[in-house]
Amino acid sequence: MSGDSDCTRTSPSAGSPSDNEFLPDRPKYVCSLSPDLITKAREELQEKPEWRLRDVQALRDMVCKDYPSLGTCLDDAFLLRFLRARKFDYDRALQLLVNYHTCRRSWPEVFNNLKPSAIKPVLESGFVTVLPRLDPEGRHVVCIRPDRWTPSNYPITENIRAIYLTLEKLIQSEETQVNGIVILADYKGVSLSKASHFGPFVAKKVIGILQDGFPIRIKAVNIINEPRIFKGIFAIIKPFLKEKIANRFFLHGCDLNSLHQNIPPVILPEEYGGTSGKLDISAWNELLLASEEDFLRDFSQLVLPCDSSPHDMLVSGDADEKQCDDSLRGMKPQLYYCY
Repeated sequence: MSGDSDCTRTSPSAGSPSDNEFLPDRPKYVCSLSPDLITKAREELQEKPEWRLRDVQALRDMVCKDYPSLGTCLDDAFLLRFLRARKFDYDRALQLLVNYHTCRRSWPEVFNNLKPSAIKPVLESGFVTVLPRLDPEGRHVVCIRPDRWTPSNYPITENIRAIYLTLEKLIQSEETQVNGIVILADYKGVSLSKASHFGPFVAKKVIGILQDGFPIRIKAVNIINEPRIFKGIFAIIKPFLKEKIANRFFLHGCDLNSLHQNIPPVILPEEYGGTSGKLDISAWNELLLASEEDFLRDFSQLVLPCDSSPHDMLVSGDADEKQCDDSLRGMKPQLYYCY
C-alpha cells in the first residue's frame, strides 16, 4: 500500500464514488476512552469528541496535499496518536508525523527488520520492561536497566530497538495516548566503558525520536542509583533536551524515599523499595513477543517512498555525524573527570 494510493483513496476530490467503490474501507474508529479520560483529553489535549473525526480528516487532507509520497498509514486511530501528542494542533501534528517517518528512514541500524523476535536477547536480559501496575495518574512505568546490557553481546542499537518497540506497543492504547508514560532508569553499575557507547551522535538521534519523532507524552524520567559518571552522560544529553523535558528529569541517587515521592511503593518492585513483589520481566516479554504479527502488519503500512525529500530529514547525514563526533571528543574528558 503506497502513500499515493492512500491519498487518492481519501482525498475528497479524488475521483467519483464509482471510481472508489471497490477500494476497501478504512477501519472505523471506536473510542475506548472512559468518560473521565474523555474529560481529561478535552481539558489537557483540546480534544473535542464531537470534532474528533473532523480533526483526523483535516490532518489526513494535509498529509495528502503536502506529503503525498510519505507512505504512511492514514487510519483514524493511527492519526489520532499524533493529534493527541500535539494537543490537536494540525501543523505540529503533521510535523510530528513527518518526523516519525524521517527518524525511521534515517537510522536503518535501528529500524530495519524491526520486530519483537529480533530483539529477544535484549528482552531476556531485562534491559527494558514495563511494570505491571499503572501509577496513580494511569500511566505505565517503563523500567530501563543499563547494567543488564553486555556490550560484547550486541551493539547499543539493539537496546534502542527494544525501547522503541516497547513504546510502539504502549502507544496502541488510547489511555496511554492521553495519560502519557513515566520512565524509571536504574543506572546502578554503569561503568565508563559502557557509558562511552552513548555518545552525542547516538544521544541526538534518541532524543530526536523521543522529543520530536514519536507520538508519546513522556511525563517524567526518574533516574535512580546514578553513579558519578552520570554527570558526564547527562552533559551529553542535556544540550539536545527541550526545557520542558529537561525539567521532567528527577535524579534520586540512592534515595528511595525521594523516588517514592514520584512513584508510589505500591506499584514498585522490591528492588526499588516497593511492595509489589520481585521485578518480573516475563509478562511484558510474553506480551511483546505475542504481538509479532501485529507489528509486521502495522509496519507494512509504513512504506518507504522512492522519492524521499532531503529537506524533510531531521538528520543531515555525514555533516551531522562529523559534528557529533567532534562533540564526543569534547565530552570524553568530562566522562573521565566524573568517573
